Amino acid sequence: MAAVAAPLALAKHDVAQSFSRAAAEYDSVAQLQRDVGDRLLASINALPEAPEKVLDLGSGTGHFSAALRQRFPDATYIGVDLAEGMVRYAREVHPQAGEWLVGDAEALPLASASVDLVFSSLAIQWCLRPELLFAEVARVLRPGGRCAFTSLGPATLHELRSSWAAVDEYQHVNEFLPLERLDQAAARTPGIALQVDIEPFCMEYRQVRELLNELKTLGAHNVNRDRPVGLTGRRALQGMLQAYEQWRRDGLLPASYEVYFGTLTKV
Repeated sequence: MAAVAAPLALAKHDVAQSFSRAAAEYDSVAQLQRDVGDRLLASINALPEAPEKVLDLGSGTGHFSAALRQRFPDATYIGVDLAEGMVRYAREVHPQAGEWLVGDAEALPLASASVDLVFSSLAIQWCLRPELLFAEVARVLRPGGRCAFTSLGPATLHELRSSWAAVDEYQHVNEFLPLERLDQAAARTPGIALQVDIEPFCMEYRQVRELLNELKTLGAHNVNRDRPVGLTGRRALQGMLQAYEQWRRDGLLPASYEVYFGTLTKV
């Protein structure tokens, strides 16, 4: 697959609609998202000075707003999310957190050089063009500002992807950008420095249907433009479930996530 074509596989409008519908139930199944976000927040250290304005990019339900406000009590908090339903939910549940905005990470509704710290956990993997993303983050950051983020790599859910591949040629699982694409995007963006570490995470389930239901509840089910149209046939589904059994260990089925932990600094 050509590098320039990979980002266009995601239908961004569908991403926004999917997460909007998932807002009310999202936190009930978001254990991985909490674990990764907690790890990211704990990794933020050695800031040159206390931030005056913190941007939670891809703020979702606003789950991390309280932790960010506790960590940076003197900072103004802004939550931005692509999904209007998520922003509406966060505003209702966390009315005192700060400002909540509907916005695209590739065209942020913020002034240039207005933010000291960007926190973004498991959100930017839905961005279509990392060059635009990094350019926008660099634009809104003040000199010396930092963006701490997590994202997903292409090995994410490889067990599910290979199990579907055993039954048909459709794309059933979301595809995410390789680290090389993020490195290329950063290299093309003046005035930023990028550092990324990769850490594997694994969730376990008794049955594959538990994973499928969780992804649907999260709004993180298949939103690729090349996904099959209509309902998946019963025979294909049963074939996938059977193929997934090869991964069973100690009575449980794994679902692997390739998680990028990144820091982008405006130099």
